[in-house]
Amino acid sequence: MSLEQKINQDIKAAMIAKDNAKLRGLRAIKAAILLAKTEKTQVEELSEDAEIKVLQKLAKQRKESGDIYKNQNRDDLYQIEIEELQVIEEYLPKQLDRTAIEEVVKGIIAEVGATSIKEMGKVMGAANQKLAGQADGRTVSEVVKGLLS
Repeated sequence: MSLEQKINQDIKAAMIAKDNAKLRGLRAIKAAILLAKTEKTQVEELSEDAEIKVLQKLAKQRKESGDIYKNQNRDDLYQIEIEELQVIEEYLPKQLDRTAIEEVVKGIIAEVGATSIKEMGKVMGAANQKLAGQADGRTVSEVVKGLLS
């Protein structure tokens, strides 16, 4: 079952349960998937990687908006963003913690043979491929910098 089919089923369930917070998040996911499909020249189904990228983009947007609202003391809007973020994260692959990311990056550094910060690009390219959907790019970058410097 594709992500889009699962989202459609979950939207129906949220409507029946009258769960407005979940319904908002699910509708945002559905809208983003439909938009991504139309951008990709009328494809029938998005690949799993493309679906994950769409979800990551939505999650990142919600986190950034939530931070802005929190800084501006808009707790009502902050709460909405956090509720939607929680719904979106349910459909993302489990995120690795920092120690697990460090272990993967150490293996990549050894594999690539990187010894200095100048070779960060090689390591980041391999790390982004290996950790796609499992780790935030900013966190991976911080770990790579820390290990290479």
